[in-house]
Amino acid sequence: MSLSKAGKGESRAAGQLSLLADWRTVVQTLSILFKWRIVALLLLAAVGGAFLGARSWPGLGPLLVLFLSGGLAASGAAGLNEFLERSSDGVMRRTQRRPLVIGSVRPQWVLGLSIAMILLPSLAVLPFNPALAFFLLLGAIIYVGIYTIWLKPRTLLNIVIGGAAGSAAVMSGGAAAGAWQDPAVIVLALLVFLWTPSHFWSLAILYREDYARAGVPMLPVQTTVRQSAWWVLLHTGAAGLAALALTLAPALGWAYLLPVAVATADLFRRNGRLIAQPTPQHARSLFISSNLYLMVVLLAIMTGTLLHAWWSAF
Repeated sequence: MSLSKAGKGESRAAGQLSLLADWRTVVQTLSILFKWRIVALLLLAAVGGAFLGARSWPGLGPLLVLFLSGGLAASGAAGLNEFLERSSDGVMRRTQRRPLVIGSVRPQWVLGLSIAMILLPSLAVLPFNPALAFFLLLGAIIYVGIYTIWLKPRTLLNIVIGGAAGSAAVMSGGAAAGAWQDPAVIVLALLVFLWTPSHFWSLAILYREDYARAGVPMLPVQTTVRQSAWWVLLHTGAAGLAALALTLAPALGWAYLLPVAVATADLFRRNGRLIAQPTPQHARSLFISSNLYLMVVLLAIMTGTLLHAWWSAF
């Protein structure tokens, strides 16, 4: 091979690697900007609501509509949240490398795209599923208008009401299945509402200095870590009771109860350990476990409803 051909091959390979690195940077930027990890959990909650509402497999069509419309609306709400909080994000170590803080994207672009991501899917589903459109918009209004703009800068109980945004995701799943009024769907929405403060306050305990620096009155900033841990336990207990109450749903059974009972006991154990020893390590453990707890509940709902439907067919 000639030196010129070898040089061209190396240049082509370098260009491909550069293009791959650019795409990774774009995906990483979008993931942070629109909080795709949180959106993924919200979509899982919505799917749990759809399975409960259908009491079985909701159908590929409703799930695709739910994923597309719910994913866009939740991402748009997250983008607006980062647009509105870009100044305080720059003060906090946890968020000071976000795209809007470092200037890697233009704020006007994020504002316009985020609004479009909320409105367009809601308007698209409105003609054939008004309930789904309503809950998509409701979730965004609660998260952006009520939580981000109104409550978060003003009261230590901000996330208690802000947790209703996650409840709206569950209700949107029930609406996608045509059964948002189902009592089991409403109980799951209540569970997510009760779970959210315990989950978020565990994280806020880890970053209480950040929130204090930014002037955000999160509960762990206004009280001691041990007092915050007791408040977390209150919501852990309420969410656990709601999770166990779902066992009464006709479409669920032992396949749901057993994993949820074990996960609930583990969450109480970790919460108790944080009260006994209010250290950052135990707060981190509880935060991670609260994420896993909700995933266990939602996956158990899907498994339980499918097994119940399969068993009922015989």
